[in-house]
Amino acid sequence: MTNDRRLVTILLTAYAPLVWGTSYWVTTELLPPDRPLLAAAGRALPAGALLALWMRRLPPPGWRLRVATLGVLNIGIFFSLLFVAAERLPGGVAATAGALQPVIVLLLAWPLLLLRPTRAGIACGIAGIVGVAALVLGPAASLDPIGLAAAAGGTASMALGIVLGRRWGPAPLPLLAFTAWQLLAGGALVAPLALLFEGTPPALTGRNLLGFAIIGIAGTAAAYAMWFRGMRTLPAPSLSFLGLLSPIVATILGWAALGQSLTPLQIGGALLVGGAVCAGQLVVTQRAVRRPAAAGLLDDEADGVLRTARGRFRLRTRGA
Repeated sequence: MTNDRRLVTILLTAYAPLVWGTSYWVTTELLPPDRPLLAAAGRALPAGALLALWMRRLPPPGWRLRVATLGVLNIGIFFSLLFVAAERLPGGVAATAGALQPVIVLLLAWPLLLLRPTRAGIACGIAGIVGVAALVLGPAASLDPIGLAAAAGGTASMALGIVLGRRWGPAPLPLLAFTAWQLLAGGALVAPLALLFEGTPPALTGRNLLGFAIIGIAGTAAAYAMWFRGMRTLPAPSLSFLGLLSPIVATILGWAALGQSLTPLQIGGALLVGGAVCAGQLVVTQRAVRRPAAAGLLDDEADGVLRTARGRFRLRTRGA
């Protein structure tokens, strides 16, 4: 991938975490209260159904279990725990837990992608966590244990989805169809749980419908299409660092829409987070240049060369 194409891919992929930064505000201001599983199902299923009807493409037989697994990790588990955390924690605490994702991805990439984390990569991840903490945590932050467990579990689930997505490579499926079936797989997991634990959905107000429309179209269908597009081409650590953009948006939205003030510490945290995101992209780029054959960092051409070499080696071994 050329530098120009990589930059375009990074910018398009960044749309997703930028929009996801509005999720906490939409959840608390527009969606029905105390219904995290309903919010998760209502976010995933309508968007997935619309995309599936539009594309009308099924995953190939060899990819159906993989798509379902990614849907459960990226959508089902992540959405459910995200909304539980949003209900039980201030946005700042939940965002700080989410900032752990780059570090988790770096650690998972070692055994699953054969990519050893560098000191620079770990330093960027730690800088992101510190920056997010300075940006969004306040002295009155509530540390509800269930909310903390949900936030950490959701972060780990999506981190595993990112790494597996790079390990398995691009799906032989159009991007929107790939997005649709992940949304449907994740929504299908959450919907029965919502009925079991939360009961029959309440009557939705116009405000609720507006919230579901915003979070379903802009924050799910469009955002996940861009995110999965990035998953096909960007290295897993590079993708995860972009997620740090969400708390910046959440803080700016709180300042602009809710009249919250920004302290010098928060401004410094925002700058530190932005620096961690940019440095994370550069660190991963240097790593990819030094080890172009590392699993999870292959482009299509390099992947083909490596597979051809492996095939010739196997033939020679059998012949011997």
